[in-house]
Amino acid sequence: MALNADKSFSERDGDYVALEVKEGETIFSGSLVCLKNGLAIAAKTATNLTAVGVAVEHIDASDSGQFVNVKKGIFLFMNSSGNDEITAADIGKDCYVVDDETVAKTDGDTGGGATRSVAGKVFDVEENGVWVDLR
Repeated sequence: MALNADKSFSERDGDYVALEVKEGETIFSGSLVCLKNGLAIAAKTATNLTAVGVAVEHIDASDSGQFVNVKKGIFLFMNSSGNDEITAADIGKDCYVVDDETVAKTDGDTGGGATRSVAGKVFDVEENGVWVDLR
């Protein structure tokens, strides 16, 4: 039904989200966080993960029902090396999760199928690492 008067509205800025952590998972502050089956985990080499942002706190989820605050934005991660090193030519392209602090140029497919999930888009590359857009 269409409005016929002013109404209040709800809004979120989208910069932060609280996500339930998979039981038994440890997530460090500053680490790349992914979702697996709807639960937050520390990023790792695996397929079918969804990168969602960076943890703003340390969580040791020994029990279920714990939450981690995750920030979305553009963050600096370590660059992979060798054939997986990200360069300026990769700006604007997808990069892939190696672990909770490292990203790579490829999905890890060496003929047997992909082994890595997309981390985000390469925003910039510098000597200290790769800026990844996680928005």
